[in-house]
Formats: sequence, C-alpha cells, structure tokens
Amino acid sequence: MDIEVGIQEEDMEGSWTLLSWLASCVMVFGGSLPYVPQYQEIQRSSITEGFSTCVCLLLLIANILRIFFWIGKQFELTLLLQSVVMIITMLAMLHLCCNIQHTNRVSTKQRHFTDLDLRYFWSWSAFEDYLLFCFAFTVLCAFLTLLLLDSVLFVEGLGSLAMLFDAILGVPQLLQNFHNHSTRGMSVKMVLLWTAGDIFKTAYFVMNDSPFQFWVCGAVQILIDVAILLQVLYYGQDIGVKLG
Repeated sequence: MDIEVGIQEEDMEGSWTLLSWLASCVMVFGGSLPYVPQYQEIQRSSITEGFSTCVCLLLLIANILRIFFWIGKQFELTLLLQSVVMIITMLAMLHLCCNIQHTNRVSTKQRHFTDLDLRYFWSWSAFEDYLLFCFAFTVLCAFLTLLLLDSVLFVEGLGSLAMLFDAILGVPQLLQNFHNHSTRGMSVKMVLLWTAGDIFKTAYFVMNDSPFQFWVCGAVQILIDVAILLQVLYYGQDIGVKLG
C-alpha cells in the first residue's frame, strides 16, 4: 500500500512539474505571440497606419527596465527570459514597419535620432535610429543601476516603472484607433490574444506570489484590452474579415 501511495505521489509530482514547465514556456513566448497576426497583417497590406509603433516603444522601455529590475531583485527566471523575447519581437515589428514606410515614403526628408528633434521622436526614418535609442536607454539604465543598486527605493522604482509602461502598452493603440476613427489595419487577433495572455499571466503572477507590480499591471492591461475590443464593435469594422 505504501509503495502504491509513493508511486501515485511521484506521478502527481511529475505531472505538476510538467504543467509548471509548460506554463513557464507559455509565459516566455506567449507575450510575443499576439504580434504574429499583426506582423502578417502589415506584410499583407503594406500599410502601417493601423498599428501604433508606440506600443513597441512602451514594451521596449518596460522590458529593458524589467531586466535591470531583475538585477536588483531576482524574481522568476521565466519573466527575465520573457523580457528578452519581447525585446527581440518589438525590434522585429519596428524593422518591418520601417521597411514598409521606406517603400511607401514620398518625401525624401530623413529624420534621425541624432537630430534630437522631439517633434519627430519615434518617427525616425531608419531602423538603425530605433536601435540607437535602445542602446542609449540601456546604457543610461546600466549606469544608474550600477550607481544605485544598493538603494531599495531605486530598485522598487525600476520595477514599478517597468510595470507602468507594460500596463499601458495598449493605450497608444487605443488612441490610434480613436484618431483614425477606425480599427482598420489593426489585427483583432492581436487584441484577442492580448486579452487571453493578460488573463493567463495575471493568474500566473498571483499563483506564483510575484511582486505586486506584476499582477496590478496585468489587471490594468485586461481593462485596456476590453476597451480596444469595444472600439472594434463601435467603429463597426467587418470583424469576420479582420479575424481572417
């Protein structure tokens, strides 16, 4: 009897380990999955106006900050890997948008990061300018972290800022839709996957006792996702077509 109980406990432990591993994989790659249909939509239509690249800006800042937050306060390695994957994904989105905009550009006027013109911030002409911004921001964060690593207030501030930028990532898309009075060019699949992912990761944060910044961020994201889906209904686009 004791042997049978031991075998059952081992089976349950093995199953739980497998589920935990699968959940971690979903956390690492699941955050980037919503951008696959949006990437395909931009490739198909050769139009970038329906997608706000400021989403990329917020996610790049949020995940760079989160990496330095991890240096000051080690949390799950899963969330660190998620940040690395998300940074790569956002750079891929920006690279595509820059290529499409370069192809469609009528004006020969070039805008670059090194111009230091705030009027054209995040509206630069070349992908290299976005890479340069990321490099400069990373160097600044590294310098401040090295200087203030022993400060609990600074480290917690990094985490809170990272979660703030992550929480409001849907806001630029919300504003873009409002400005365009349309959701055309935005992938509804992306927003549906945002919503599903945000619900999953918020539950993951709560169950794994992650820092409170993470689950508050998830809750705010869910509300923004719902608001964008309501825009889809309000502007009356053909949802069947948008879902492909």
